[in-house]
Amino acid sequence: MYTLLSIRSSHFSPSHNFNKNHDHHSHHHPLGFSTPLSLKSGQSYTIRPRDYGPKILHRSGVLVRAEDEARDLSSSSSTQQRQPQTHFEKQQLQELNSSSRECDPLCSVDETSSQDHPKTDFLKALAILAAAGTGTLAINHSWVAANQDLAMALLFGIGYVGIIFEESLAFNKSGLGLLLAVSLWVIRSIGAPSTDIAVSELSHASAEVSEIVFFLLGAMTIVEIVDAHRGFKLVTDNITTRKPKVLLWMIGLATFCLSSVLDNLTSTIVMVSLLRKLVPSSEYRKLLGAVVVIAANAGGAWTPIGDVTTTMLWIHGQISTLPTMKDLIVPSAVSLAVPLALMSLTSEVNGKGQNLPNVLSSEQRAPRGKLVFSVGIGALVSVPVFKAVTGLPPYMGMLLGLGVLWILTDAIHYGESERLKVPQALSRIDTQGVLFFLGILLSVSSLEAAGILRELANYLDANIPNVELIASAIGVVSAVIDNVPLVAATMGMYDLSSFPQDSKFWQLVAYCAGTGGSMLIIGSAAGVAFMGMEKVDFFWYLRKVSGFAFAGYAAGIAAYLAVHNLNFSLPTLAQFPLLSHS
Repeated sequence: MYTLLSIRSSHFSPSHNFNKNHDHHSHHHPLGFSTPLSLKSGQSYTIRPRDYGPKILHRSGVLVRAEDEARDLSSSSSTQQRQPQTHFEKQQLQELNSSSRECDPLCSVDETSSQDHPKTDFLKALAILAAAGTGTLAINHSWVAANQDLAMALLFGIGYVGIIFEESLAFNKSGLGLLLAVSLWVIRSIGAPSTDIAVSELSHASAEVSEIVFFLLGAMTIVEIVDAHRGFKLVTDNITTRKPKVLLWMIGLATFCLSSVLDNLTSTIVMVSLLRKLVPSSEYRKLLGAVVVIAANAGGAWTPIGDVTTTMLWIHGQISTLPTMKDLIVPSAVSLAVPLALMSLTSEVNGKGQNLPNVLSSEQRAPRGKLVFSVGIGALVSVPVFKAVTGLPPYMGMLLGLGVLWILTDAIHYGESERLKVPQALSRIDTQGVLFFLGILLSVSSLEAAGILRELANYLDANIPNVELIASAIGVVSAVIDNVPLVAATMGMYDLSSFPQDSKFWQLVAYCAGTGGSMLIIGSAAGVAFMGMEKVDFFWYLRKVSGFAFAGYAAGIAAYLAVHNLNFSLPTLAQFPLLSHS
């Protein structure tokens, strides 16, 4: 699900100079990885998932927590697993320590060691203020009122291009998304028949968007708490086979199941981290990592809590729990099984005639890891049940689960380390990504309020009357363009009067938007995480994996249409009164 992706690991190989300073947008991912990637010899990478920017930015920086650096130094001296620091690194750290009384503990080495540049900073601030002032003055009320649709479409296009090329522009996409949302609603307020109408539309849009934001905040915090206790080792420790073909299928199946409950990004990081302990670096390990990407995207497509896009459709009523799971589990499984079968025939897998060496580490779970894992996963899985029983929105069930886990961790860790408690987890979740979602969803809602999306829907209906083709095209486009605004725009174009809940169209949108990103490595947050962790380039994935992923994507669509047209259904609990309306 995800934003500025942050991954810290001693397994990365440095390729950039340490003293190139960049990127002060450091923050923590739900799994505790930080940005930039702090490498064992001081170099760093910054990774931005394609879902929120399509490129990988290789710029060095030394933005780190002082406490993390000190901890890294102390641990390295005892384990002797870290290379000696360069003279420059030691000098930077000494300067940080010497200025600790004058600097916030979270400040960066860059901030304490570099000199102020008041003239340059003033010019930058002046340029930004001048641009903002020029844009404000350029808004001609009469022209905007007469050409609202054109103005909003142009602004959205410019803003989205800025988000796509954020690295080149050196601006963060979350900030751009928020500015875009506010600007579009300002234009809408000018072009609306009255300001009261625009305010009413904004209130309605904010209520809908806030449900998704609260849901994501709760889910991300629960996942972070479980990971802080290393609870996911309960899953990964059970993968012990050393046979290449069996391991290929086991990794795919485990990721598929994990991603049906967790978000795709978290599932990918957990499973790729496991691969680095199970399999030595090789082409085979890269192929296994690609399987993780495909399986994570496929696993998230068939449950309402497995992917951001399916969650959006579920919260807004386009899909419900049991019909979606019943109708999409077969296509999602096929979209994974086909690539796995084809990959099993490749030389990377077939060429290995002997078992793999065991390189699994002896990492231990934190105290009460099993308990926290059980309660955390139970909280996530019980959200649809809560919605069915109470009729309240899903985010209320997620907040209930977070509250229970919060009280539990406070109780069992009373007087112990704060790292394992919720306040610390809140400081590590990906709030930047949530703000990006907020900006994008509010931007799309402004286009919906202005009627632009309805006009686009009418155009598509007139020129592409086949709904299966429209949904399939959404999946293909999602390999290049962020699937969140694509699905949000689709929801704005077609309401429930056009396609009722759980119709073929909405289920295909859920499947296609969820799995289409597997066709390119930059097509999903899972792919970009894998790209950064294993140093896999775009063209390797295009040559080795994209064809398999496309075959699985197409086979999944065919499987869905076959099951739907033959009226074949799996045994389900759809008639169970407790869950039938969830």
